[in-house]
Amino acid sequence: MSTAVFDAPTAATGGPLGPSSGSLTSIFVRLKLTLLANGLRQSSGRRAAFVSSAVLTLLLAAGQLVGLALLRGSAHAGSLVVLLTGVIALGWTFLPLFFPSGDETLDPTRLVMLPLRPAPLVRALLVASLAGIGPLFTLCLVLGGALALAHGTVAVLVAVVAVPLALLVCVALARSVAAANTRLLTSRKGRDLAVLSGLVIAVGIQFVNFGAQRLSEVGGLATLGPIAAVVRWVPPASAIGAIESASTGAYGTALGQLALSVGALFALLHTWRHSLTRLMTAPDGSTLAAASEPSRRENATSGAGWQRLLPGGRTGAAMQRTLRYIWRDPKTKAAWVTSLVVGLIVPLVNALQGTGSIYFACFASSMLGMQMYNQFGQDSSGFWMVAQTISTPRDAYLELRARALATLLITLPYTALVTVVTAALLDDWRALPEALGLALALLGAMTGTGAVASARYPYSIPQEGHRNIAAGQGGLAMLSIFGGMLGSALLCAPLIALTIRLNMADAESALWLLPPLGLVYGALMVWGGLRLGGPRTADRLPEILAAVSKG
Repeated sequence: MSTAVFDAPTAATGGPLGPSSGSLTSIFVRLKLTLLANGLRQSSGRRAAFVSSAVLTLLLAAGQLVGLALLRGSAHAGSLVVLLTGVIALGWTFLPLFFPSGDETLDPTRLVMLPLRPAPLVRALLVASLAGIGPLFTLCLVLGGALALAHGTVAVLVAVVAVPLALLVCVALARSVAAANTRLLTSRKGRDLAVLSGLVIAVGIQFVNFGAQRLSEVGGLATLGPIAAVVRWVPPASAIGAIESASTGAYGTALGQLALSVGALFALLHTWRHSLTRLMTAPDGSTLAAASEPSRRENATSGAGWQRLLPGGRTGAAMQRTLRYIWRDPKTKAAWVTSLVVGLIVPLVNALQGTGSIYFACFASSMLGMQMYNQFGQDSSGFWMVAQTISTPRDAYLELRARALATLLITLPYTALVTVVTAALLDDWRALPEALGLALALLGAMTGTGAVASARYPYSIPQEGHRNIAAGQGGLAMLSIFGGMLGSALLCAPLIALTIRLNMADAESALWLLPPLGLVYGALMVWGGLRLGGPRTADRLPEILAAVSKG
């Protein structure tokens, strides 16, 4: 952040101790608008993305404003508006953690070298934070809620106070959370949060969809009453709840709800100021005593703990490297967490909706099996070090086998767990053995075809940004993944035919042979894939190295 706005200590800027509070606020507002304008000048693509997102957001905000206003007079308008305010406040709480780069002023460490006092700085940043699409969207929502709930002169007067109060609480909440977690947001763990944000949003949408469906089944908006009765006392929803209380003549309740939001605003501003003071005066402790004290990370690499459970030699070393990628590399971790969560969410949500089948557990097998695809791409340019150790097809076979074993340490028990949980939710224990056998066979087939695809269709995973496929390699990745999925389904055809045959013969006792058969069949698929993928990896080593190093 440029310090040009704080040039010579003139009377206009408040003297040698820095700008006065009023001028500092105007400076930060202009600075926020300048940062926004300069960002849009960087590229036409960024400008087009901002304009399109702004238009869509404004249209949605206008629709919400009109829709909420049309609820005026509805018996359940208060419950809906209060809950919507609570949800939007929840979004203000967590979005700064997921998208810290969305606003350059969210990082207060950029201001540590400027002669600014925390109290004026908090006021200036609070006002500057009101400039943006997010605050405008929130304003439309709470304004529409006020139009729906305000009945009478007193309620209108309360709404005049409650609407800006709710907006200020939301903005202060986001700022205080961002300031308290600044060290986290600028660290590797913070980048992990940004990578995982899409997953959290996708899972949240699934639960919102499930909640909306359940709401339409069990009685509509009337079921929101008990939840809204609690949320209306939680700031900033309490400010909007005060409008409804004033409309019904409960003036004391309205005053108490407003007081809660005012108290929350002052508490958040105090917390924000304390965090700013600590950030601007205290050193970053993450590097202190790094050389004098052995860290737990160093102890973790000394061979103690879970590493002792791995086999020795090349296999154990490659397994340990693969597991460390899963835990430490943001892109690899995001892919694994996505597969684990979505692989459980899909059968779980379908089972809770009453439309599921135990065979949805095979979705977890396919999601987890895809983690074996493009094994060398996750190494990126570092694959050249692995390539130095591969000189024969046997070396390549051992490398792929170790990676497959590392993935199976996670995918095999997780597939069994998802299948059992799905059977429990559906109360369909009769179909458990056949579903488990098919899921294990599919997992083995996906792992085997993934080994072949890793050698035949490698592609690079960019280390920076949110792209998981390098430019120009999208078609290669699609061919690898979808071709492998189709091939895996065809490879499982014999076991599927056997399952159908046993069901048609009503041989229930024989169905319990399917889990061990599926396990053995999947193991054969893995072995076959490794036997094919090993020689191909050794023969195509230069091409693989060139492909995975493009990003």
